[in-house]
Amino acid sequence: MTGSGTTYNVLFVCTGNTCRSPLAEALARGEIDRRGWTHVAVGSAGIAAVPNLPASDEAVKVAKRHDLDISGHASRPLTEGLVDWADLILVMGPSHRLAAEDLGAGEKCALLGKFAAPEGEAGVAVPDPFGGDAETYEETLLELRDLVSRAMDRLAPIVAP
Repeated sequence: MTGSGTTYNVLFVCTGNTCRSPLAEALARGEIDRRGWTHVAVGSAGIAAVPNLPASDEAVKVAKRHDLDISGHASRPLTEGLVDWADLILVMGPSHRLAAEDLGAGEKCALLGKFAAPEGEAGVAVPDPFGGDAETYEETLLELRDLVSRAMDRLAPIVAP
């Protein structure tokens, strides 16, 4: 583990921090709980987030359908402090990676789709569902569920108790 003390900190980053990254954060919390990892913390932020906005209505609804609660989520912008806090930053797309790198993320930043992809596969960006219908959000959540689960599998050798 790096300089963050006794926890391993994972940060998910998207654009507005109202759809993809809060969903990924909630999914990761579930995975962390399921695996019994008491020393892993997770958060989310957006490269263009307006502070303290709730998660989008459709994101809250799709999360609820999958027994996840993001109704209390408040958006926050990606900052140098959050980059420093994180041991691993998983971003939804290439522009998010560039923004995180501009804040000093360096090697601890990766595209979620690439980080979760099997060895040798390119990995893909997670499309933004913002403004889409319920089906679009459902597809995004299912894609994120798979990617987050595989990302946690990859982290297991590093953080498993």
